[in-house]
Amino acid sequence: MKNGVNGVALGVFVFFFLAVTVMGFLAARWRKADNEHSLDEWGLGGRSFGTWVTWFLLGGDLYTAYTFVAVPAAIYAAGAAGFFAVPYTVLVYPIIFLFLPRLWSVSHRHGYVTTSDFVRGRFGSRALALAVALTGILATMPYIALQLVGIQAVLDVMGVGGGESTNWFVKDLPLLIAFGVLAAYTYSSGLRAPALIAFVKDALIYIVIAVAIIYIPIKLGGFDDVFAKAGHALSQVSPATGKPRGALVPPHAGQWTYATLALGSALALFMYPHSITATLSSRSRDVIRRNTTILPLYSLMLGLLALLGVMAIAAGVKVQNGQLAIPQLFENMFPDWFAGVAFAAIGIGALVPAAIMSIAAANLFTRNIYKEFLKPDATPAQETKVSKIVSLLVKVGALVFVLTMDKTVAINFQLLGGIWILQTFPALVGGLFTRWFHRWALLAGWAVGMAYGTLAAYGVASPTQSHFGGSAKEIPGIGEVGYIGLTAFVLNLVTAVVLTFVLKAVKAPEGVDETRPEDYVADAGDPGVEVELPPATAGVSS
Repeated sequence: MKNGVNGVALGVFVFFFLAVTVMGFLAARWRKADNEHSLDEWGLGGRSFGTWVTWFLLGGDLYTAYTFVAVPAAIYAAGAAGFFAVPYTVLVYPIIFLFLPRLWSVSHRHGYVTTSDFVRGRFGSRALALAVALTGILATMPYIALQLVGIQAVLDVMGVGGGESTNWFVKDLPLLIAFGVLAAYTYSSGLRAPALIAFVKDALIYIVIAVAIIYIPIKLGGFDDVFAKAGHALSQVSPATGKPRGALVPPHAGQWTYATLALGSALALFMYPHSITATLSSRSRDVIRRNTTILPLYSLMLGLLALLGVMAIAAGVKVQNGQLAIPQLFENMFPDWFAGVAFAAIGIGALVPAAIMSIAAANLFTRNIYKEFLKPDATPAQETKVSKIVSLLVKVGALVFVLTMDKTVAINFQLLGGIWILQTFPALVGGLFTRWFHRWALLAGWAVGMAYGTLAAYGVASPTQSHFGGSAKEIPGIGEVGYIGLTAFVLNLVTAVVLTFVLKAVKAPEGVDETRPEDYVADAGDPGVEVELPPATAGVSS
């Protein structure tokens, strides 16, 4: 880190930050709706986005500041093991091509705003829908916190806020300002704000990566030297573990972990509420299908981004916190003005997903807790008001998390969030293709997966932590080390299948399915009545 504040980089960063702030507030007038007081408008952008807006929105949603910082940071810390993010983003798109168009169609036909809306309508179970909603909120909170961690990492490298001995208010004031701006324009413009800002965010990221992948290797002597230096550094024995720091090729012992983590992460990615919120904002089923074919362009970007971790090793970047490795690489290697552009890409890369995540969590609370259990007769205007307020509270919670806890705790909880959110897969994706599963069996499977995943993750230690030290553990009955989330998912699914047979045998009540087969292939403009999700009624049991 350079001494003092990097004034040039900070000036460029502030310029882009102010530009996207203005865009965030102006977004309220973009595609302005006749009736703004509904979740369809505030929380889903009027379900009006076309192919390119959706592409940028989903890209801005999925490829976050955490991705920009953490993926190459994982490679910086351990080598090739961090590349699991690349194959998992390759795997995810064929998977979502199968089920996202069906989810869009049935949600469009019935006015569903969240995955819990669908689960409740499909299985007639308030309890199962509540479980899905609470899981989504819990998994999203640390994810939002990590976006703020990304902003803080950039500010630290630029020297803004002073050192650790600085008064806490002065040190955290820049982050507080960024948070306040994010909260204000999200409250004002809803999903339209991140949708508009995503254009700038993605353009900056592509520019920075294109320059970095050419410019930095040239300064380091070419890719041959980069990989040679990185391989040598990774082969050095770590004093903390007594083993090599990592390797450029995954060792045989780590291949199960690598493969299960990639597969489990692919299954989990579109279970997150923010992924679904961006999806449901599309105007047609065909928009979703087209996006699943062009979103892999981001995987190309991610593969190049991951190489920055190797470059940071080769460049001799030394940081105590691995999350600072890439911002520090940019400051060391780029001219100050372009370092500012790179920092702006990371900072704006945090604002877009943080806004979508807070909106998605707020929609879950409003639709599936507030309206379902607290005020069944809530009007659309009341729903929108509550969702706006909750989106603020969610961001405040994430900010408190970041300011008061060790940053590694936020990372660990995000890993735990991935384990949790994967447990909603059987109810959501299973429900999109079949009504065979029994609602109580799905609820029991969810509980088993959540319990196993949480306890297993709690028992994982690392050289620096006694609990939640990682997301991989020995798979029962196999003996190989694998991703805890995928093991929990298998236990979840087995429980749901076995109990479904049992519950059907004893003729347990299955609940009312309000959907019809034709709902799952409907498109905008197709004949059929599009209705709002009905309020909870005493006649539907849980």
